[in-house]
Amino acid sequence: MGLFTTINTAATGLTAQRTRLDVIANNIANVNTTRTTEGGAFRRSRVVFRPRVSQPYWRSPFLPAFLKEQIGRGVRVVNVEKDYDAEVRLVYDPTHPDAIQSGPRQGYVEYPNVNVVNEMVDMISASRAYEANVAIMNGSKSMFLKALEIGR
Repeated sequence: MGLFTTINTAATGLTAQRTRLDVIANNIANVNTTRTTEGGAFRRSRVVFRPRVSQPYWRSPFLPAFLKEQIGRGVRVVNVEKDYDAEVRLVYDPTHPDAIQSGPRQGYVEYPNVNVVNEMVDMISASRAYEANVAIMNGSKSMFLKALEIGR
């Protein structure tokens, strides 16, 4: 295990949670957007994470068995996808420019499927995960400094 493996793993978490916070902020900013370039109301976005499995470029044949297959290399953002599972909110407002003009939903306006309360809970979760990764980096840094002091 390298000296900076812990810091690299925490750094991937910082990057992933920062992306998640950006997506949440975009969702909250578009909570009332009824018209997009794709057409229709804005759809909530969500971030998909996967474990990061990166193999080193060169692997020593003399490594002990417990170091050959390490887990915990971090996380990566695979995709930012739209949430088409949740239905849009329908609000009756026939004077709105984006109101549906004909059919059984005539006079209704489609609003985004963004729930501000859920987004705030997700934001708190992402910020706590970000803080945890910062704490890991600070703890690793202090351990490295203490190890250097031992060598004096």
